[in-house]
Amino acid sequence: MPSSTFDFRFAPSFRVAGLPFGVTAATTYVRVTDTELDARFGLWHVRTPLENVTGVEITGPYSTLKTIGPAHLSFTDRGVTFATNRRRGLCIRFAEPVKCMDPTGRLRHPGLTVTVVDPEGLASALSSQP
Repeated sequence: MPSSTFDFRFAPSFRVAGLPFGVTAATTYVRVTDTELDARFGLWHVRTPLENVTGVEITGPYSTLKTIGPAHLSFTDRGVTFATNRRRGLCIRFAEPVKCMDPTGRLRHPGLTVTVVDPEGLASALSSQP
């Protein structure tokens, strides 16, 4: 399978709030290849083998205060959110938590939520892996 790249859907207020954190259309994407999931959100990055993905779920709407601006950490489940709108996105769950927010890698995240233009397409790309 060739790689598929999914762009983020930006709401105007999220576009402005993300600028100080380097979050722009040019610095955000989710890419699925034959072997890995690669997600970039300005200064933040998640990369993991596809076999680490255990499930996906379309979610939303989200609280603006909990999602606007930089990457956000959920204190409830330690998941990380890359959000560019409050409407909807895709929650991706991992067998082995991934590093992202903590440069040392000690804090790991069991899930990643991304607000891409096509959450159904991303879900399909992740679910169709062997």
